[in-house]
Amino acid sequence: MKTKKSQSRIPPALWLLISFLVAMGLWYLLSIIPVTSRAFPNAVVTIQGLAKMVERGVFWQDLSSSLISVFSGYALGFVIALPVAILMAWYLPVRNIIQPWIQFIRNIPPLAYVPLIVICAGVGRRPQIIVITIACFLIMCVTIYQGVINVDETLIKAARVLGADDKVIFVRVIAPATLPFIMTAVRLGASVALTTLIAAESVGAVAGLGMRIRSLNNSFDSAPMLAYVIIIGIVGMLLETIIQFLERKLTGWQEKREI
Repeated sequence: MKTKKSQSRIPPALWLLISFLVAMGLWYLLSIIPVTSRAFPNAVVTIQGLAKMVERGVFWQDLSSSLISVFSGYALGFVIALPVAILMAWYLPVRNIIQPWIQFIRNIPPLAYVPLIVICAGVGRRPQIIVITIACFLIMCVTIYQGVINVDETLIKAARVLGADDKVIFVRVIAPATLPFIMTAVRLGASVALTTLIAAESVGAVAGLGMRIRSLNNSFDSAPMLAYVIIIGIVGMLLETIIQFLERKLTGWQEKREI
């Protein structure tokens, strides 16, 4: 108990600094161990590699291209997943038709069907957005669906007894109860959008973080490659921070266990 109390006195900023220093120490160790030094150059060399990409004029082009693809696919995936998940949970025929195919496609790695999408959609940004949309749709649809079907049946029956129709039940009962699951789906979708980026930009891309990582991998230029990997992680952390802020604002009423 005393240990927990003493830990709670440490401000979050200090914990963040400690975590950062530990990571820097681990990174330094990886940079001096012969087996890993080539893949993990030290921080100075990695920053120099990123500066080289900036000087070549490709970094900002890669970053903007990837962000456009990620946010477009992410938004489309959510817009499609929300109504589909609700229809699946609310109407049994829709569930029986759609759910098996969602489970089927979920088990296929995006890299497997990227070439087929490129054949259909051509090269450029369009196949990237399609691949990210599919990946985001699958994870968000399943998560939101689980939220809708887990709504307390007693609340729905009580609303029906009081004369509420499907529209009122959805607005007054289903939507508030499902909101935490929707926010979870939004968080998972953001992560999936970024992790699918490499696959989405693997074929036909002329710019992008994922495309550049694959290009640098062919030349074994590990410093800028590692820098690009870190950039993707930083973008993910920024998205996570924004989503957590929105979650606190929208689901502040939800009780959470404090550790």
